[in-house]
Amino acid sequence: MIIASKQGDFELREWELTDCFSLAEHINNIKIWNNVRDGLPHPYTLQDAEAYIRMVQTKPFVQDFAIVVDGKAVGGVGIVPMSDVGRVSAEIGYWLGEAYWGRGIMSEAVRLVADYTFRETEILRLFAHVYEYNFASMKVLEKAGFTKLTILRKAAIKNGKVIDAYYYDLVKD
Repeated sequence: MIIASKQGDFELREWELTDCFSLAEHINNIKIWNNVRDGLPHPYTLQDAEAYIRMVQTKPFVQDFAIVVDGKAVGGVGIVPMSDVGRVSAEIGYWLGEAYWGRGIMSEAVRLVADYTFRETEILRLFAHVYEYNFASMKVLEKAGFTKLTILRKAAIKNGKVIDAYYYDLVKD
């Protein structure tokens, strides 16, 4: 599955094992790690990349997309569907290699994945938590149509510091 951006400067597609080198190269960045969950290894190795790609390829439908610029996977965006009574919701997460920041890629990628999710699944609501200092990610979500609902005070711990988490969502029309 391939989803092209409207500007034509990137595409979204399923992760492939041939993306291992590019994935490891672009995600192995402390600035990225400081804004994601601790479950993301740092440093990030080729073995981590291969394990991740093999894992996402086993999911029942496409939930994780590579952001591809000039034939290289330089970022990712994906959803984590909830279960039980929350099965109409999914968390959305994303990252982009630092060399590609500030180009508007991420907002459009998030918007495209939201459109895909609402069109192809039974999910009615996407949500995201953003750390209090990650203003760029807040802007990404707002440009993609998400609404800031609340600030969850002292809701996370990153690098040994307790921080607030900003909670955003987008609901299918």
